[in-house]
Amino acid sequence: MILRLLTLAFLILTCPACTPGVTRQQVLDTAISYKNMRWMPEKRHVRHGKDGHGRWVHTPDVSLARHTGDPKGWWRPDVGAVGMPYMWGGFDTPGSFNRKLRRGYFAGDIATEDKKRRLEAAVSRRAAGIDCSGFVSRCWRLRRAHSTRTLHLVSHRLDSWQELLPGDILLNNGHVMIFLRRIRPGGEISVIEAGPHPLWKVSEAEYRIDYLLAEGYAPWRYNRIRE
Repeated sequence: MILRLLTLAFLILTCPACTPGVTRQQVLDTAISYKNMRWMPEKRHVRHGKDGHGRWVHTPDVSLARHTGDPKGWWRPDVGAVGMPYMWGGFDTPGSFNRKLRRGYFAGDIATEDKKRRLEAAVSRRAAGIDCSGFVSRCWRLRRAHSTRTLHLVSHRLDSWQELLPGDILLNNGHVMIFLRRIRPGGEISVIEAGPHPLWKVSEAEYRIDYLLAEGYAPWRYNRIRE
């Protein structure tokens, strides 16, 4: 009986038909709310070491390069910040992020090769923020956080990059970003993503299509998008 109930719960969570649809404007509104979110970091939100459960955390603050060599740290204690920081395995809303900060959680946790190997086992329970697939899941209003390995369960691959519309995604086997607009037809596009480019945060970035193709990205569309 327990196995049957667990199976039913999994089907409900992963079934596209059981998930409310979302309009393209709603996708973009949610994405922009993450990009423009304002918050105030404190020294207690910095962490470069293990959390209380023995999992490594590296927050994307300005001291990140000193600890890891990664130059994409950006926020500074006691200086107002804009944009939700990237967190490996994160699935926060702006509201839950700020509530966690008030409780002393660490602000973000960058992706490392160790975390990519360990996947969910490397997610800190003392950090707050959002990762790339959690960001897409929130923007698409999915009932749970999908990973780059499971987003195909609720979306379908487009035949051509020319079909891309705002709110669609660009997905490879390790990262995902939301398409915003074409800058130059057939050449350069604008996206919004949760790190790591240009910083470990939710921000807008520009890419050449030939670069994305070389990196294995393909265009996908949410099955429940409402045009």
